[in-house]
Amino acid sequence: MKAVILAGGYGTRISEESHDKPKPLVQIGPYPIIWHIMKYFSYYGVNDFVICCGYKGYLLKEYFFNYKFHKNDFSINLKSEEIKKLSTNSEDWNVTLVDTGLNTLTGGRLKKVKKYLNKNEDFFITYGDGLTNANLNAEIKSHIKSKKKATILAVNNPGRFGNLEVNKSNEVIDFKEKPLIATNDFINGGFIIMNPSVIDLIKNDSSSLEGDVLPKITKIKELNAFRHNGFWQPMDTLRDKIKLEEMWLKNKAPWKIWK
Repeated sequence: MKAVILAGGYGTRISEESHDKPKPLVQIGPYPIIWHIMKYFSYYGVNDFVICCGYKGYLLKEYFFNYKFHKNDFSINLKSEEIKKLSTNSEDWNVTLVDTGLNTLTGGRLKKVKKYLNKNEDFFITYGDGLTNANLNAEIKSHIKSKKKATILAVNNPGRFGNLEVNKSNEVIDFKEKPLIATNDFINGGFIIMNPSVIDLIKNDSSSLEGDVLPKITKIKELNAFRHNGFWQPMDTLRDKIKLEEMWLKNKAPWKIWK
């Protein structure tokens, strides 16, 4: 099963950190947040990633191209340029990095990476700035049981995110993008499981998951909700970043479920 990570936005609300790098490269402890997301996925056996690049995407490409040097000790002969790795501490990940455009919206980014997905296999898609400790195995089981085209991680949070109205059968019956006031509804927590057929609902680069795609599949009753009442935290602002980093440095990071 593959995981698509949306990593192309400008990150304007955390410009203190993202002015010189894409937000997924903002560090939590010694590692960028996208690394934390990938380690979390990897714990559940998801090791094949498609990263949708945009704003300063070349830095994401450079990070993963040089990943073996970030993670391992090595020696180099400056004349011959011969390199010897002194340790082997890299993850067994397959990472596909795709330039999906500077101003493309989230749905458009997904459409641009369709050819890198398996046409007969459902996939995860999530944002490159959110962490959780939700049980992905349980979400996969919920998705299979629902027999719907998509399953969304439904979490509780204040009203700056898209609200979900969920019935007793865990079917999403209404999807509202970023209401003006906080409500008690569940919200879109990312970590969405999708059938590739959903991509056919995306028109162009100006289509967003939140404003177009998810409301469409909600309307045709094809969106299942996996409710999660545990930890979930986006890194939208510098305050969020500091909060997450404090958890990591104190060894109290709920999302760190790997050893």
